Amino acid sequence: MVEAKVYSFVEGSGPQTVALDERLFGGEVNKDLLYRMVRVQMANRRQGTSSTKTRGEVRGGGRKPWRQKGTGRARHGSRRSPLWVGGGTVFGPKPRSYAMNLTKKMRAGALVSALSDRAQEGRVVLVDRIAFDVPKTKGALALLGRLGVTGSALIVVSSSEYGRTVKKSFTNLRYVKCISGCGINVYDVLRHDHLVMTAGAVDELRGRF
Repeated sequence: MVEAKVYSFVEGSGPQTVALDERLFGGEVNKDLLYRMVRVQMANRRQGTSSTKTRGEVRGGGRKPWRQKGTGRARHGSRRSPLWVGGGTVFGPKPRSYAMNLTKKMRAGALVSALSDRAQEGRVVLVDRIAFDVPKTKGALALLGRLGVTGSALIVVSSSEYGRTVKKSFTNLRYVKCISGCGINVYDVLRHDHLVMTAGAVDELRGRF
């Protein structure tokens, strides 16, 4: 059984210990599946807009630079040859799609593996809710300090809680990222040391499975 501490957003009573959902946080950590999912996410973030011109696309080069023989120089047929400065590029990049994909079952398994890895290391912290009246970085820092979170942290709140005040409260904190429950992904979970989730975010995540 995997357990985590549940804190109250309003400072008062101490944390309680609850058992986490085995379907989400009690799975086997599949490192190969995690690697595949991170690779897919990184590939899908690439724009693929890099482009170079071949010798047929570079402007100019219609006239032979000099006659074939008698000059003592090497023979050339075009100033746009890849051998010349300003000439075309050989085997350069062209616009392309780097999109990759995994099956629905593999994507779900990768997310469970990432969540289970953080839970097994004791790096999952739950909060009943996160709601700031106004955007306040000081308030976000105080909350993280009370939760005992040091280092990088991924804050996951429910879609209803993910508003301007919550999002902007964590924006200026280095190594801290705040996302909604519907946007939780393997790469963000793995690149942060701690995972802080609200009860609403856990319910949304449970609904996905």
